[in-house]
Amino acid sequence: MSELPDMAQALMNPGIYPDNPTKVDLIQTQTSFIFLTGDYAYKVKKPVDLGYLDYTTLDKRRFYCQREIELNQRLCPDIYLGMVPITEDKDGYSIDGKGKVVEYAVKMLHLPRESMLNVLLKEGKVSEEMIKGVAGKIAEFHRKAATSNTISDYGDLEVIITNTEENFIQTIRYISNTISQRSYRHIKDYINGFIEDNTTLFYERIADGKIKDCHGDIQSTHICFDDDIYIYDCVEYNDRLRYCDVASDIALLAMDLDSYDRADLSRILVEAYVAFTGDDDLLQLLDFYKCYRAYERGRMESIKLDDPEITEEDKKAAQAAAARYFELAESYAGDNPDAE
Repeated sequence: MSELPDMAQALMNPGIYPDNPTKVDLIQTQTSFIFLTGDYAYKVKKPVDLGYLDYTTLDKRRFYCQREIELNQRLCPDIYLGMVPITEDKDGYSIDGKGKVVEYAVKMLHLPRESMLNVLLKEGKVSEEMIKGVAGKIAEFHRKAATSNTISDYGDLEVIITNTEENFIQTIRYISNTISQRSYRHIKDYINGFIEDNTTLFYERIADGKIKDCHGDIQSTHICFDDDIYIYDCVEYNDRLRYCDVASDIALLAMDLDSYDRADLSRILVEAYVAFTGDDDLLQLLDFYKCYRAYERGRMESIKLDDPEITEEDKKAAQAAAARYFELAESYAGDNPDAE
């Protein structure tokens, strides 16, 4: 891991925060620095361009900070508190201080890590009722989620094919590393064949108003059981990845539960969601979107192999994770006719 930029190093100093923390912890992702001060979290976007997101200018980072707050307040109005400027003057960096604005941060309440769904899954502490609660929360969110002619256009087959082809094009260079040639071809043939065989179904979903301004990234790491069920960290950086069929939104979490070997909870989630919404047609699309979402996760893990900021140990972990997601994607694609 390379040395932290000057501003990130400065933000590790408790003295510059208005809430007077005793210490600051740092979590890094591919796209953000997240500074934890006890009661709060300050999320600063990195100046990166990954193709599907572009944070390379201060104006863009400011825009997407504000966008992140607005979109996440749909499900977490009490968690996303606002955007704060990071300033610099002759005395150094400050949070919302005097001097020139050099960066922006999303300020959030700090949700307890021990209450995150991914942590609870690993500890075997997730009940059927908890998952039904999540299903109800998502169903209500989808019921209220915006739709329009513009949003519905993202359910068109041309857009869906663009999304699936992006997955395949961006993973070609990882064949024989995180995915085999045979598995790549099997999954690609399944995805393309499903789209070709179910054209009418996709257009019926558009007509039924099932293409909405969704969350886009509902997974166990983004769900917290505290005094309420909080579903946070939606896709703010690319409308194309958030404007989708509600089936794709719920399929991601169902796939994620499968990845923890909790097919029982995955089934309960889907059954509860369908019971809440009456959306029986979703079941015809479930394996397709699970396959797409698992492959997408495999692609994103594979891309980490090219990140110079990631340690060799983390790259090995990413390689293994990518392989697992690709294997899971193939499990939804049915029997491979080319298998020996």
